[in-house]
Amino acid sequence: MNMGRAFLLSIGNELLSGLTVDTNAAWISGQLAEQGIPTIGVLTVPDEIADTVESLRLAVSKADIVITTGGLGPTDDDLTRQSLAQYLGVELQFQPELFESIAAFFRRRNFPMVEKNRIQAYLPAGTEAIPNSTGTAPGMLACKDKVRIFCLPGVPSEMKVMFTDFLVPRLAELTDRQVVVSRRLKCFGTGESMIAEKLGNLMLRGRNPLINCTVSDAVITLHIVATAPDRPSAEVMIQKDQTALCEILGDWVYGRDDQTLAEVVGARLAAAGKTLAVAESCTGGLIAKMLTDIPGSSRYLSCGWVTYSNQAKQSELGVDPALLAQYGAVSEPVVRAMAEGARRKSGADFALAVTGIAGPDGGTEQKPVGLVYIGVQTPDQTIVQKCQFPQSRAMIRNRAALAALNLVRLQMNG
Repeated sequence: MNMGRAFLLSIGNELLSGLTVDTNAAWISGQLAEQGIPTIGVLTVPDEIADTVESLRLAVSKADIVITTGGLGPTDDDLTRQSLAQYLGVELQFQPELFESIAAFFRRRNFPMVEKNRIQAYLPAGTEAIPNSTGTAPGMLACKDKVRIFCLPGVPSEMKVMFTDFLVPRLAELTDRQVVVSRRLKCFGTGESMIAEKLGNLMLRGRNPLINCTVSDAVITLHIVATAPDRPSAEVMIQKDQTALCEILGDWVYGRDDQTLAEVVGARLAAAGKTLAVAESCTGGLIAKMLTDIPGSSRYLSCGWVTYSNQAKQSELGVDPALLAQYGAVSEPVVRAMAEGARRKSGADFALAVTGIAGPDGGTEQKPVGLVYIGVQTPDQTIVQKCQFPQSRAMIRNRAALAALNLVRLQMNG
């Protein structure tokens, strides 16, 4: 079964300087995968004709489809059309009808068109314009050595419309009806190596479905990618692997696709008709934010406290001053008292409390930076988890918030 392979070129000095994050390549790769076309390479290229020409040669030598983004604007550093012309060995040619469509775009918006925009009406000889209904930068389609080259603007909103309206119908011709479907399982509470150990041969390269693993903020995402002649067949393959992974990994799997821990916990609480109160110290309201990022969270989030100081822990949550004096704010007895106080004062079904040392200062040999205690009081008991998180203040706080939500999830699992 013949299947096209794609190479992406992201053009722009701002991408190399770090001023702009290249989201286009990730989006395009995902869209190509849905068309059954794998992306075999992504290259970031500066706004220089020689570099772009060299990159085009490399991409064409490796792939059946080349997609560039960026460099189609009207300014002097927008050089993709000149680069493509040089690569093809042709001249730029003025397109009167293209110029009129650009001018009409400005007229519809009652905005003056300057002379600089004229360059956008030039195309390399023999190429086809890709219409841009939302901007002034038309794209370009060229063919070189049987490889199709699609040049799109770097503005994401314009690029996505042009990709959907123009490229998708053209790309369908290259896939021989092959379909690639992907699903994701989200895991928390263990490490990448442990998951790889558990899955064994399921993660072998060349397997279909292919299982890939990525990690971000301690959340492990398993990507299940199935290739089949049609979507129903691919879905069956994915469902079989998804069931097997859930059986092997158990409670480490918390959700699917784009689900967050906060979303899963909220859905569990809402389905059970239960409420949750939160009492935060080192996370400073981050847990409450994660929960309230979800629409409809008022159904299950009762209330919350940020009790950063010892005095606030005493006055707001009723923590015994003797516990603070004897064990310190970052301790099992204090987080237990915080959770119990939050549930007692709120009347919620569950209460979650967090206290810790986020750093960069404040740690000791006995209580180092990254030490966090998490407490959950359920209708039946109070559970405390001691954690030691590495790295920066922001990462410690984020990991603590996620671990806290995960502890609530596990308690609801029974």
